[in-house]
Amino acid sequence: MFDINETLLDLTALDEVFTDITGSATARQEWFSLVIHTALTVTAAGGYRDFAEIAGAAAGAVATSYGREIDDEQRKRIGAGLRSLPPHPEVPDALARLRSDGFTLVALGNSPLATVEAQLANGQLDGMFDRVFSAEQAGSLKPSAAPYRQVLDAYGIPADEAIMIAAHGWDIAGAQAVGLHTGFVARPGQIQLPGAPEATIQAADLGALADLVRSRYA
Repeated sequence: MFDINETLLDLTALDEVFTDITGSATARQEWFSLVIHTALTVTAAGGYRDFAEIAGAAAGAVATSYGREIDDEQRKRIGAGLRSLPPHPEVPDALARLRSDGFTLVALGNSPLATVEAQLANGQLDGMFDRVFSAEQAGSLKPSAAPYRQVLDAYGIPADEAIMIAAHGWDIAGAQAVGLHTGFVARPGQIQLPGAPEATIQAADLGALADLVRSRYA
């Protein structure tokens, strides 16, 4: 299973959008941190909110913190940018190598299914995946158990026959709690959760991680 944002797709493509909206070069990072913080809080409280709605509300909050007011056109620009993120350079080849070795690849995102499908199509990655799943279908955001379990249930396999690959420590922790193997992609600025068990395998990018998957699980 593969996470989408930051794991496969490069969020830095949105830096210019948020700089234009707020005047700050760090606003995009602040926005996505707030998105994740909100999603984790909602999930820990036992609730569910549409991840796209969380992203829109967080954009408005970040703009307000810079004394700006975001308008509908700017929200649409963020949404369009999020659906059109480019993959990290090594991603297409890494996925192709895993497919050629016979691995079944699935995508599992927190965004609504239509958004995840659009992201993969616009990044020209949709043909790499056997199936695409969203936390929306499970009615609960990662890192709760339900999104991971829906994939396992769909394939009728135990957790120890699958691996979750992600660039976020919270996603790794959620997958570990279900019993999945885990692969951490150490994108710049990303670390595993302090004090938590380390991922089964880890590497600096998806190309190197794919090599570890192929050597360990093929």
